Amino acid sequence: MIRTDALDQLPVRTALPALERALDERGAAVLCAPPGTGKTTLVPLVLAGLTGGGPVRRVLVAEPRRIAARAAARRMAWLLGERTGGRVGFTVRGERVVGPDTVVEVVTTGVLLQRLQRDQELAGADVVIIDECHERHLDADTAAAFLLDVRATIRPDLRLVAASATTDAAGWARLLGDAPVVEAQGVSHPVEVVWAPPARPVRPPHGMRVDPALLTHVASVVRRALAEREGDVLCFLPGVGEIARVAGQLSGVDAEVLQVHGRAPAAVQDAVLAGSGQGRRRVVLATSVAESSLTVPGVRVVVDCGLAREPRTDHARGLGALTTVRASRAAGRQRAGRAGREAPGAVYRCWEQAEDGRLAAFPSPEIKVADLAAFALQAACWGEPDASGLALLDPPPEGAMGAAREVLTAIGAVDASGRATDRGVRMSRLGLHPRLARALLDGAEEVGGRRAAEVVALIGEEPPREYGDDLAHALRTARRGADGYAARWQQEVRRLSRSLGSSGKAGAGPEDAAVGLIAALAFPERVARARGEGAFLMVSGTGAELTDGSRLRSAPWLAVAVADRPAHAASARVRLAAVVDEATARLAAGHLRFSGEEVRWADGDVVARSVERLGAVDLSVRALRRPAPELVRAALLEGLRREGPGLLRWTRDSEQLRLRLAFLHRVLGAPWPDVSDGALLDRADEWLEPELSRAARRSDLARIDAGQAVRRLLPWATGDAARLDELAPERIEVPSGSRIRVEYGGEQPVLAVKLQELFGLSETPRVAGVPVLVHLLSPAGRPAAVTADLASFWQEGYKAVRAELRGRYPKHPWPEDPTTVEATRFTSARLRRP
Repeated sequence: MIRTDALDQLPVRTALPALERALDERGAAVLCAPPGTGKTTLVPLVLAGLTGGGPVRRVLVAEPRRIAARAAARRMAWLLGERTGGRVGFTVRGERVVGPDTVVEVVTTGVLLQRLQRDQELAGADVVIIDECHERHLDADTAAAFLLDVRATIRPDLRLVAASATTDAAGWARLLGDAPVVEAQGVSHPVEVVWAPPARPVRPPHGMRVDPALLTHVASVVRRALAEREGDVLCFLPGVGEIARVAGQLSGVDAEVLQVHGRAPAAVQDAVLAGSGQGRRRVVLATSVAESSLTVPGVRVVVDCGLAREPRTDHARGLGALTTVRASRAAGRQRAGRAGREAPGAVYRCWEQAEDGRLAAFPSPEIKVADLAAFALQAACWGEPDASGLALLDPPPEGAMGAAREVLTAIGAVDASGRATDRGVRMSRLGLHPRLARALLDGAEEVGGRRAAEVVALIGEEPPREYGDDLAHALRTARRGADGYAARWQQEVRRLSRSLGSSGKAGAGPEDAAVGLIAALAFPERVARARGEGAFLMVSGTGAELTDGSRLRSAPWLAVAVADRPAHAASARVRLAAVVDEATARLAAGHLRFSGEEVRWADGDVVARSVERLGAVDLSVRALRRPAPELVRAALLEGLRREGPGLLRWTRDSEQLRLRLAFLHRVLGAPWPDVSDGALLDRADEWLEPELSRAARRSDLARIDAGQAVRRLLPWATGDAARLDELAPERIEVPSGSRIRVEYGGEQPVLAVKLQELFGLSETPRVAGVPVLVHLLSPAGRPAAVTADLASFWQEGYKAVRAELRGRYPKHPWPEDPTTVEATRFTSARLRRP
């Protein structure tokens, strides 16, 4: 029996006429409805004609997570007075509950993508709702782009709805062809905001690390909320580890403490969503899976730690990881809304109110920060290798797409033009990351289908930390089936085994070796060789480290299945790996093998060797006695580029010559040469030969007279070289007869000379038309004054200098008018001698 009373209470009902009108007229709409209004449950039933008396249509509802898909289907079936599998069903990876009468099917966005790749027309589907589109998951963005393509080409009758509680409505409306935006009013239950920052500052999140002091504070806020408020408490935390830590600190509270996250067993998830039937209060510790799509019955209070996890990818090293970030304002609104779905509630926010306005408005679109290999393969299979023809809110970054195409090419998923191969199409339909798809297909041929499926499922459904970091040991633990993870893993193994069919051979060879091979096939760049004390070097060139208690520390080689690299860390942390031997490493990373002569600049000198290596890992090395001269020359040039021309022998005269030439180039330009480091290296053939070709090592460079070599760059052909001493003299003769060195290192040439040696000189000396900057020195050689205008100095500045210095240096001449006396290097007494 349809639960009419429950349906009538859902506020989104008032927006349904406008939504249906928008779909009738435009075929697409954006639905904005706050949490608790029924957009996920009532809207699909009405559009399917299961309530309200409209025509019957087949509706697909795409949810971002499996837990949300199952919960939404169960809720809709309950509203119809049925069980799932009747008129409402669901399909998630590895689980399908539908029947011949199913009209509304809830699927994950990943399942929707698989269907679109198999059947672009989506035969039998009339309406597609992309729920929680504000979360900007990559699968949801991709599915929306494909659906818009389908509507524009072969299914103009297909109706599309982008639904969310908080979203960039204008952006989605533009994407859907200026579709109407339909807004529904939310539940009128008020939610009080309580600001509950820590008493003392806590360290900001760093990579996956969250300050334990913040988690202790969150636990105390949960206790405070239980004491101050009625009803159940929903506490948002960034990840499974933080949930476990806070749960441990809540021991002894007068409430049932439950943990909800994507890895939680389905039975636990169901129990949380079913509500408490025993009257005891509950504390539900949850990740962002509880932000949307799910109603946790009985919740009146939300405690928000203010953190979330987002993916980040180091494309240069092939490492992906989650990182902890401040949750966006949109996420904060979603979380707070959980407290007011059934009655007035409160949200305790564990940060300062002043910080709130500085938070990001929306979460980062996953397409901007994630590994794009799976997306690139989906796009290639769709016929859009560069994704330029897809309607996306944000285009994929070029660098990330380039890295993704390199991966796909290496595993044979795309050809040289970027088009999907038959192998790539098969990979895309396995519901796996392309790397894992490669490991499953190729591994099945080597170690058997069932064994390959087990290992791939273990990597794809990353096991709990308590399983340890040894992949082979984790496999045996999962097989024992003692926890919720093992049941989920077994389900995935069955799915993957079915997808292989009869391909692959029966399992053969030692099991641990098979496990290592599969991991190495999935991540060949992460094959790593030991370099002592639990440290390894991956063939990608990135260091990797094991924890102190790891049983893998003595392994000579590892195939690293799961690793992350904390921000600013030199090495990656190994989370899951398997022991392999060198033969397996060579097999898996064979495309990275190099064998040949290698002459390069390393550790400050030329290194010449015959080498065989996998990527950055040397397999065998021997010194080369007679390396090819052209390779040696290239290595020496590389050394000069890295360390600069200072590797050559520069005397004071040669350095001064370079400064003089730099001055002339700056002031006069051509034909005077540019003698900067970059310019000198660009013209090495013109000034460093034949010495460079004769050199074999660093010490040979140090014997090259740089000044003599640089003279080769002077403009000899035009005859201007002969004017070097005229235009930029090394020394200038002053009135005393002394020849004083000119320093050319600054903006102006500098002439540092004793003041008495310039008596009688009224005009400032010039070089290449530029007045020199005269540093006037005392008789002891200490600075007395600086001027670029001697005439003005004699008239205005000299009197003050004379008054200050003649008492200190009475033996030297200090005439009242220095322009009328003879310059001298000597004392007054010496001048009086005959």
